[in-house]
Amino acid sequence: MTALTPANQLTLLRILIVPILVILVVYEEFGWALAAFIVAGVTDGLDGLIARRSGQKTDLGAWLDPMADKLLLVSTFMVLTIPNLGLTNRLPIWLTVLVISRDVVIVLTVAIVNLAVGRRIFRPSIYGKAATVIYILTVGVVLLFNYLRRTSIFVDVCVYASLAITIVSSFHYIAHATRIANTSA
Repeated sequence: MTALTPANQLTLLRILIVPILVILVVYEEFGWALAAFIVAGVTDGLDGLIARRSGQKTDLGAWLDPMADKLLLVSTFMVLTIPNLGLTNRLPIWLTVLVISRDVVIVLTVAIVNLAVGRRIFRPSIYGKAATVIYILTVGVVLLFNYLRRTSIFVDVCVYASLAITIVSSFHYIAHATRIANTSA
């Protein structure tokens, strides 16, 4: 089976949308940025659906899809944090640092466990999936209210929901990795 399946092509499209989205935010084209973000979200939903329905799950797709998600979210969190961009609603730097640090901690934890006790599979937890959904919602809400050029309580709610799920999912992954390391030792 070829690795460049329709699902993987959609994932690659999502990766290509990321720099376009960042440029649109930098140039304060918030309507187009929101549209690009929505297209990226649709491709995220479709690639998994197509891969499952057509039986075309690939190792490349299993690797590319989460990387595309991380690239999209890290890039949008970073650009929506930059001061002096004409953003009506900006993400606080502490949130962006925490969200990125969470991903770094997860990657390092998995690497340490794999090096210490041998290869282990870390499946996404419900908290990790919830974090992704909340982060996507946060970016979408911030882009929407920047497009409308209005502040909103919804932005604040999303910021603090992102903070909460970042903390919960980080501790969950660390606890899970600790259990795996302890049972394998």
